[in-house]
Amino acid sequence: MKVLVSDPLSDVGIDIFKNTPGIEVDIKTDLTPSELEDIIGVYHGLSIRSKTRVTESLISKAKNLKVVGRAGIGLDNVDIPAATRANIAVMNTPHGNAVTTAEHAIAMIMALSRHIPKATASLKNGQWMKKALKGREIFNKTLGLVGIGNIGSIVADRAMGLRMKVMGCDPYKSHEAIQNLGIRPASFDEILAESDYISIHTPKTPETTNLFNKETLYKMKPGAMLINCARGGIINEDDLHEALVSGRLGGAALDVFATEPPGKICLMDLDNFICTCHLGASTLEAQENVARDVALQMVDYLLTGKAPNIVNLKK
Repeated sequence: MKVLVSDPLSDVGIDIFKNTPGIEVDIKTDLTPSELEDIIGVYHGLSIRSKTRVTESLISKAKNLKVVGRAGIGLDNVDIPAATRANIAVMNTPHGNAVTTAEHAIAMIMALSRHIPKATASLKNGQWMKKALKGREIFNKTLGLVGIGNIGSIVADRAMGLRMKVMGCDPYKSHEAIQNLGIRPASFDEILAESDYISIHTPKTPETTNLFNKETLYKMKPGAMLINCARGGIINEDDLHEALVSGRLGGAALDVFATEPPGKICLMDLDNFICTCHLGASTLEAQENVARDVALQMVDYLLTGKAPNIVNLKK
């Protein structure tokens, strides 16, 4: 069985492919879409991250492809319906970078609350802005979670360790399951109205695209802060800009954007907005975890026809 690694993958994953009898692996991480289409026909497995786009056109050329494995959670770059029609299994690795992404969300809350980016930049520029950069404690504040999956539940645990009050909603979890995590179940509107901080942990779907828009942003508690380390496009960035400029929201922190890289968008000019360049899963530990997971899952599927975390075909 031949596997193509088309996006950078940690050595631990490459070694699993190389050292598994019956598996041959090629690493070609600089292919253009047309170059990938030209060679995909000979491969049985395709290992990707976020750069490679598995389109309907690519799938039509992948006559021998059996599995696409994403080293990470998001599958926005995979045409899952087209893969399903072609009987190609699509899998992700939802656990390997959950801790890392949850920690990043907590870091964004802290950095936003204590003006850490602006304090750093101003001090390096020779300014001492101690009085101007008065922050806020997160102790006893309410954190609202939109989505309580692998990452959201870890954020809740860490936030409760910081003595925050945590409420959350998730259409795929019962109230009892949410309560068992120590989280107060709430409706989306209740989270908007009561939370001092809202952290988003949902996939990007038709239902969640622009979930935070002019209407919902203005339902948020005055002065609240919004954090998104999930997927770009869940927040309407123009509407967020308006809510921050008007003073309705106290601040926002984004790790993800509707277009990446976002360029010089209007949010970048605001002091109450901080951002990072999609770093949620960018730690050594997380990249090794997802590389190991995707390689083991793909090998298992190619050699036995079974594997966890397949999102489309029946197992």
